[in-house]
Order: sequence, then C-alpha cells, then structure tokens
Amino acid sequence: MSSKHERILASVFTEPVSGNIRWRDVESLMSWLGADVQPGHGARFRVTLNGVEGTLHRPHRSSAASKQDIRHLREFLTAAGVGSTSGKR
Repeated sequence: MSSKHERILASVFTEPVSGNIRWRDVESLMSWLGADVQPGHGARFRVTLNGVEGTLHRPHRSSAASKQDIRHLREFLTAAGVGSTSGKR
C-alpha cells in the first residue's frame, strides 16, 4: 500500500472523526482500492467494492468531506472488508 493511501485510510478510521479529509483524497483511495465508482444523481456516487454497493456524497462547496460523510465512508469500507490496517484487496 502506498504511504499516501495508507495515511488516508488511517485518517478515515481515526477517532475522533476527522473533518479535514479532502474529497479528492477519498476518490483517489477508492480508485486505488479498485472500487467501481459511477456518477449518480446530483453529488452522489454509486460505489461497488468487493461486492458491496454503497452511495457516497461529494461535498457541494467545500473540498473537505464532512464528518458524517467520513462516518458513512468508514461504514462502507468496513462492510467491504477494508479496515484501517488492511492492504489493497
């Protein structure tokens, strides 16, 4: 795992939830993990990773994902079998 993606993944699973994770980094991480990301309605994206489907929401005005978006991303990654110490799957 690249150190950049390792850092992003660790920050997603850090408590308390970070409000400083850039959306661009989330997209990069999802791509690197091999997720299929398809545009949905508005700012939503349909994501499939390891057979698990979910929806992510791109921030409208800010380049940083909200804490709620990071919680949702954390739940999705956990369901897909990716944790804070996981490698690429």
